Formats: sequence, C-alpha cells, structure tokens
Amino acid sequence: MVKVLFVCMGNICRSPTAEGVFANIVERQGLNDIIEIDSAGTHAYHIGNPPDPRSQECALQRGIDLSSLRARRVNKQDFNEYDYILAMDKDNYSELEEICPDELLEKLKLFMDFAPHLSNKEVPDPYYGGSNGFERVFDMVEEAAQGLLRDIQKRRD
Repeated sequence: MVKVLFVCMGNICRSPTAEGVFANIVERQGLNDIIEIDSAGTHAYHIGNPPDPRSQECALQRGIDLSSLRARRVNKQDFNEYDYILAMDKDNYSELEEICPDELLEKLKLFMDFAPHLSNKEVPDPYYGGSNGFERVFDMVEEAAQGLLRDIQKRRD
C-alpha cells in the first residue's frame, strides 16, 4: 500500500481538491487497493469543516464530490504513516519540515514537483480570490496528480 498525504494551510481548498482529484484518477485506474489518499492542513483554522464551497463547486463541475471530506491538522505520526507528504507551497513545506523527523525528510516534497513542465512550482491559495482561482488550482492539481501517479507506478515496477 502506498499512502499519500496532501497538505495546505487550512485543509479546505487546495489539499482537499488534490485529495479528490487524485482519488478520482486512482479509482479510474483501478488502483484503490494499492493507493491510500488523505489531506491535512498545517494550521487548525478549519478542523472538522468540509472543503470551501467554491472548491466543492469547482470539483463537482468536473465530476468530483468533495462533500464527505473534513479538515484536519497534520500531526507528527503522519510522517511515519505516509509515503508521500506533499505540500502545496513553500510556506507549508517549511511548516512541515520543522516538525518532520530528519530521517523521514525524503517523504516531504512540493506537490508541483510532479508537474515539472509547468512553470509555477506552488499551488496558489485561492481562498481570497475569485472563482477563477479555484479553476486554476484544479487545473494545476490535475497535472501534478498525473505526474504523481506516474512516479508511484515507476517506483512500484
């Protein structure tokens, strides 16, 4: 079993979108039995809340339902539990790096590293922007999710 954790600040926009998109791709490929997916936030602002309505609406328009997801805060045990811990941006990467045991740092990566053909290496936080920001995030997440799946498959072969 390969375990993937997506992390943003509050776990209501970017990381649940990544969780939903990647889960959809994994399901379509018939890989649910070998890949486990979750998301979390570096801050406790929204613990227990569903994803932002704008994230949910954007995802639903593309056939992905995020309504069952609930925000949680990342914890130290996550570094032992997950094989991939993927930060949406450099600030959250730094937050994770501070709590990650040194021997597990190789698990920590920027999510956009899996989309090297895109120029932006961070998924921008759409929370304070308009709906087009959520669309942009979704597009970026789709690209990186495809690259992540290729990476997992390559490592398993």
